[in-house]
Amino acid sequence: MRRRDFIWCLSVAFAWPVRPRAQQSDRMRRIGVLLPFAENDAEAKSHLSALAQELKRLGWSQDRNIRIDVRYAAGMADQYRPLAMELTALQPDVFLSESTPAAAALKQETGTIPIVFVGVSDPVGSGFVTSLARPGGDLTGMMQYESGILGKWLSMLKEVAPHLTRVAFVANPKFKGYDYFWGFAQAAAPALAIELVPSQIGSDAADVERAIESFARMPDGGLLFVPDATTIANRDLVIALATRYRLPAVYPWRFFVTAGGLMSYGIDNVDVLQKAASYVDRILRGAKPADLPVQAPTRFEAAVNLKTAKALGLTIPPTLLATADEVIE
Repeated sequence: MRRRDFIWCLSVAFAWPVRPRAQQSDRMRRIGVLLPFAENDAEAKSHLSALAQELKRLGWSQDRNIRIDVRYAAGMADQYRPLAMELTALQPDVFLSESTPAAAALKQETGTIPIVFVGVSDPVGSGFVTSLARPGGDLTGMMQYESGILGKWLSMLKEVAPHLTRVAFVANPKFKGYDYFWGFAQAAAPALAIELVPSQIGSDAADVERAIESFARMPDGGLLFVPDATTIANRDLVIALATRYRLPAVYPWRFFVTAGGLMSYGIDNVDVLQKAASYVDRILRGAKPADLPVQAPTRFEAAVNLKTAKALGLTIPPTLLATADEVIE
């Protein structure tokens, strides 16, 4: 196992001066959290654990001086707005949102409660901040992916399957961020001699199955899964379908590979949640979101599942194995 740190957008990372911490108030503070996962999802529990542990390190403990209220959208686009309304009614001191739809729903419900976001790839284009260095409003947080990641994902597919000529872009068009990823994927595909095929899915599992089954009817194909709450909610299904139709697939997060997916390249979610906790801490101590620059990811991890590769009849190239942070055998 190897770990590598990649430094992106240094100009926006930790560019503020260190200030003495203010005296902590005895008043119980409230944090509203809106997640794209189902409540029983192990990944949701991992994210909340990372958040709680870092907050505790910073002096905030559940039921002692903070209360964390969590709502789970479970990958359903129509759940974000009512859940955001529920959380807003609790009048928290700060929100933490994971995913673009979560941040958008909370922003729509309040213009005064600070929001720290994670899992947002285009915060400027989504209208959350004026710029990365100077957010200028009530939102700030951790940027997820920039445009170059699409070329990385597509090149990984081409590396494991050189014969590949078609790649399905599997995502739900109702989620914000779809156009962002689709546009950059289209720009990256021609250089790799790849035809990019839109495979739009809905929240219903049967719809996901139909989309992948339809794409699999033609040869020399692969699957690209971009960050999408629908994919997260249906990850066991999409992994099973990729195996059934013997389609190489690349995923944006490591937890897809540990669940049986072929390979991934993406951010370290625990690291991101710890950084987000530091912003929640600063805001609870009086900092303004407008003064906290949006941070770009600094830690990425690649994972490969050799068992899945064997099931697909693929040989993982030595170069890809050598650069992987985790190889599952």
